Amino acid sequence: MRFLIDESADTRIASPLRRLDHDVTTVAGDHGPALQDTDVLAIAHREQRILITDDRDFGELVFHLRQPHAGILYFRLSHTRLSLRVARLQYILAHHSHQFDQFIVVSDHDVRIRQASSPP
Repeated sequence: MRFLIDESADTRIASPLRRLDHDVTTVAGDHGPALQDTDVLAIAHREQRILITDDRDFGELVFHLRQPHAGILYFRLSHTRLSLRVARLQYILAHHSHQFDQFIVVSDHDVRIRQASSPP
């Protein structure tokens, strides 16, 4: 799979993904720092990458402004520990990879799949 890690997310999760042979890029490292969220979403969509983010503003772009995307993993965790992020990511990869084209909200103990309607 192809992933783009937003600046708001912990880029250290790139290593576990790459060890699993996923294609991973980061916003700051591959596209430049301080991009607008609309630009980040456009890059992910254009490159058909699943966006990994901690930024809830992407929900606004997808659900209210109906911006196209290739899938979003929104981490809404109570702790920023890398071990928790990796554990939740492994769970998502094992149980929800067939839904990666959706908006997936990942919390400490729950996963919610939100399907956005098509753009107008």
